[in-house]
Parts: sequence; structure tokens; C-alpha cells
Amino acid sequence: MLHLSEITAGYGDGAPLFAALSLSIAAGELRLVQGPSGCGKSTLLGIICGTAPSQLSWSGAVTLNGRAIGSLPAEQRRVGLMFQDALLFPHMSVGDNLAFGLAARHRQDREARVAEALEIAGLAGFGDRDPATLSGGQAARVALMRTLLAEPDALLMDEAFSALDPERRQAFGGFVRDQVKARNIPALLVSHDPGDASLADSDPVRLAAVQDG
Repeated sequence: MLHLSEITAGYGDGAPLFAALSLSIAAGELRLVQGPSGCGKSTLLGIICGTAPSQLSWSGAVTLNGRAIGSLPAEQRRVGLMFQDALLFPHMSVGDNLAFGLAARHRQDREARVAEALEIAGLAGFGDRDPATLSGGQAARVALMRTLLAEPDALLMDEAFSALDPERRQAFGGFVRDQVKARNIPALLVSHDPGDASLADSDPVRLAAVQDG
């Protein structure tokens, strides 16, 4: 389970970016936090995964599977992060992009793990392809599988569906939910788009901006 307790954040002596947020996400569950652009959604993910800027002050607690991770370096938190853009390495093949996400202990069976990931993504035989030849939906699936091959204990997604048209968004959203349940990990999507509510397992949580003055 991923548990956030009274999380809030701000810069210097300014007002907090958002009102204190508490949220629990069970293993295998996909939850959605919504809010307008600029309210601190990406900041919230940075707090969870350890990539928040050093000048940010935040309070509260982040626990993952009963372990407090809020003070750990990012590489020790075992949290996967996806963005709006697939961010595939353009100088690598699709297969090499996937292999980049492999946990160290699986490097010896690289080809088998990559082939399995491509099969799951419905992209069998795409290992030698140039990422530039993929459609938006295909690239998103490769990016997701690359993240999951690192075997994270939780998955965070920053507007991960926003670049897709409605049809591809629904298809990819269903694929994400299937993978989250299959791996039994908690997943958190932040988005400004009300249409993403249909992809979550329960009602969205609103990230409320704090107005200064």
C-alpha cells in the first residue's frame, strides 16, 4: 500500500501550493488525483518519488508497504514514474529501451524478458524497431513496460494519458489497470483532465490549490 499522510508543500515563506492531502492506495489499485495546471500535481509526485527540488519545503509522511520513504534517496524508494511523453531513448531500439529498465538481477535473461514484455504489450516482433516508428499508443505501452521491468513497488503517472486521443487513451488506460492488478502494486495518476476519471478504480481526489491572501 502507498499511504500519504497530510502532505503539503511550498517554497520559502509563501503559501502552501495545495491543501494538506491524505490518501491511501491499495496494492493493485489505480487512483486519480485531479487539479488544474499549476496546483502542484507534479510536485506531489516529486515528493513521493524523491525528485522534488531541494528548495521545496514539504511536510507529512509517505509510506510504501509499511516503510517510510520520504527521507530516502530516489533510487532507494522503488517507485516508478511515467510522464505525458513516452521519453523513449531515440538512439536505442525498442528492445534496448525495454532492456534499460531491467532490474540488475534479470540482465542475464535480457532477451527473454524483453520478448515477454513485448508480448504483453501486444508488440511481439517490435524489438528491433526504431522508437520513432511507433504510434503514440505503442510508445506509451513500451514506456510503461520499461518502467515495470524495473520492478517498482508503486507506479506514479504524471498526465500519462494526455498525449493520446480518446480512443487510444481508453485502450492504454485499460492496459495500465491490467498491469497494475497483475503486478499487485499501487498506482497513482495525476491529471487535469476530467476524462481520466473513468480510468481510475474509485472517485478522483481533488488537489485543492491554496490561494495566497
